[in-house]
Formats: sequence, C-alpha cells, structure tokens
Amino acid sequence: MDNQKGCLLVIGVLLIVALVGLGMVWVVQNTLQEAVEPVQAMTGNAYRLGTEVAKILHPTPTVLPDPVTIIHSVRSLARLETIQYTLEKVIRAENGSGPLALLFGDKLLFVAHGKVIAGIDLEKLGPENLEIKNGVLYVTLPEPEIFVTALDNDKSYVYDRETGLLTKGDINLEAEVRQVAEQEIMKAALEDGILNQARQNAESYLFRLFNQLGFREVIFSQVEATPVP
Repeated sequence: MDNQKGCLLVIGVLLIVALVGLGMVWVVQNTLQEAVEPVQAMTGNAYRLGTEVAKILHPTPTVLPDPVTIIHSVRSLARLETIQYTLEKVIRAENGSGPLALLFGDKLLFVAHGKVIAGIDLEKLGPENLEIKNGVLYVTLPEPEIFVTALDNDKSYVYDRETGLLTKGDINLEAEVRQVAEQEIMKAALEDGILNQARQNAESYLFRLFNQLGFREVIFSQVEATPVP
C-alpha cells in the first residue's frame, strides 16, 4: 500500500514539473515574439527610409517634351523613284607628300558604302505632255534625275591611316574624303547608266498605270534637252 502511494506521489510530481516546464516555454516564446516584432517593425521602417533617401539622391529623370512643334515646310512630292544603286568605293587621300612626308605626311584609305536613287519628277509632267491620237496615248516624260546620293555611315569606315612622325593628321581630311566619296559614288552610278534605267523603269510603271485607266497603247518620248549656247 505504501509502495502504491509512493508511485502515485512520484507521478504527480512529474506531471507538475512537466506542466511547469510547458508554461515556461510558452512564456519564453511570447516574450521572444514581443521582442522580435518591434525589431521587425524597425527593420521595415529603416528599409522604407533607405528607399526614400535613394529616391532623393538618385531621382528618376522626368522627360517633358515641349508641347510646341514648329513645322517649317510641308510639300507634296510627286517623285517617282524607279531605281536604287548600292555601291562601294575605295577612296585614297594624302597630305604633305614629298621629301617631308615621313615627318608631316597624312595618308588615309577610306571604304565608302553608299546609295544612289534616281527616277522621274512627275510634277514636271503637265497636260501639254499628254496627247491622245486615234486612241493612242502619247506621253512625253521629263528627264530622269538623281534624287538621292548618300553614304551609309554604318558601313563606311577608315580602313587605314598613316601620319608623319611630327603630326597628328589633318582633322578635316576624313570629312573631305566623305564628300569626294559621295561624288564618286554618284559618278559611278551615272557611268553605269542609272538614268537610262530609271527612265525605262518609269515607262514600264506608267504603262501599267495608263493601261489600267483604259489606254491599250501608250507611246513614250522624252523632252528634248535645250542646247547650251
């Protein structure tokens, strides 16, 4: 009987200790939670404060275009572009040639890529240039023209340049070479007959246009050039 009472007493003591331990754990957890929450709040506030400071020190730029737009000129174009040439030309240039070239010379090798566009200016095509006889339309076309000559700056480049020992080179040499390159590109296109091809393409295009308008037969001729005295 005494042994049973002793066992019950021991079990009761262990239960009391376990309950006390659980109570202490709960108290500690609550205490830690209460201590962490202010720290988390402070951390969040510090982060937001840092963000605001960053915005002040490194503001995002605001682009505000001027609402006023000035239109200087508006023109209606009637250019019939009928052909485009894409060309490449190698241009050589040099300054200070002679016995002092080793000291003051400047040589440049430039590879130019460009385009030439030609066609017919239909603004020069008036009623007097159109005549109908026996159902045949006679069209006198204006002379073909070069509309555009331009370098492709993305593809054009200085291939090589040599300067003398006592000079840094002419800063204007490349600009001059680019101007010459445009002229040479246009010259090459003219020599290849770009204007004749522009005229032929214009006639082919206009023939289809007039044909759709009901003219089955169209004869083209060119304006006679005024002789230079």
